[in-house]
Amino acid sequence: MAEFFEPTTFKGRHASLIPLSHDHHDALVEAARDGELWKLWYTTIPSPEGMKAEIDRRLGLQKEGRMLPFTVLDGEGRVAGMTTYMNIDAPNRRLEIGSTWYRQSVQRTPLNTECKKMLLAHAFEKLDCIAVEFRTHVLNTQSRKAIERLGAKLDGILRRHSIMANGTIRDTAAYSITAEEWPMVKSHLGWQLSRPR
Repeated sequence: MAEFFEPTTFKGRHASLIPLSHDHHDALVEAARDGELWKLWYTTIPSPEGMKAEIDRRLGLQKEGRMLPFTVLDGEGRVAGMTTYMNIDAPNRRLEIGSTWYRQSVQRTPLNTECKKMLLAHAFEKLDCIAVEFRTHVLNTQSRKAIERLGAKLDGILRRHSIMANGTIRDTAAYSITAEEWPMVKSHLGWQLSRPR
């Protein structure tokens, strides 16, 4: 079970994932300012003023054995955002990839595809997960399309699932990829990454 929470580094051509650290604070603030991402009402992205608290929150959940947070770097080594393994259910070999955000300038590039491919490969091939989940606001069409492009299938809509910071009630679209689907998804993601840009 401990392997689910072991800090890990992943390196690819378009992106790298490194264990989240307070040392990344200033670069994460700069990344969030690229597109003023915290102003998007349908998602929760830390503001520059809230970045330290968000890093504290994620590292606190890591200490509790509930999250494994990463800082995302682009192909040039510049901080591009954050992602996590979360809602980790080690006894049932399940987890969610989520709490992900990227600076606006790397959105719709190969970065997200490669990050997800590395995280999924580790989950299925090293942690022996039986399923990996993705969740997003039902109205976050950009996120939903990105999840669907990965090859994840919609499990359903969790209605009135949570309360957003602005007081609205969130319906959550829940997706997953199963271990049996992983070989096909892996081939698909490899093909996506091999296409000329």
